Amino acid sequence: QVQLVESGGGLVQAGGSLRLSCAASGSLFSITNMGWYRQAPEKQRELVAAITSAGSTNYVDSVKGRFTISRDNAKNMVYLQMNSLKPEDTAVYYCNAAQVESLTIATMYFSWGRGTQVTVSS
Repeated sequence: QVQLVESGGGLVQAGGSLRLSCAASGSLFSITNMGWYRQAPEKQRELVAAITSAGSTNYVDSVKGRFTISRDNAKNMVYLQMNSLKPEDTAVYYCNAAQVESLTIATMYFSWGRGTQVTVSS
């Protein structure tokens, strides 16, 4: 079973940047398409960026051109570089398995980690 630990969140002013990291345990990681999800208060969790095991990426329109997802299979890590942050990006961010082309959660996904809080002030 893969365990996920997210880190790198914090408080940043609008226009600033953060880099989130997701550390995954287990041997399934390198063959799993992964994504970054976020959940704002009183809103449903949404998938904002996804990456295949080979490195192809997809993004939701609201973050295109601002966020970049990447991975290092040798280190079992997934990253989310977030630039030009906006107050509406404020949410708890999680990583998990994902369907890249459709930007939906994978049929088989891992137990959710605790996430990392991102707060963007105006």
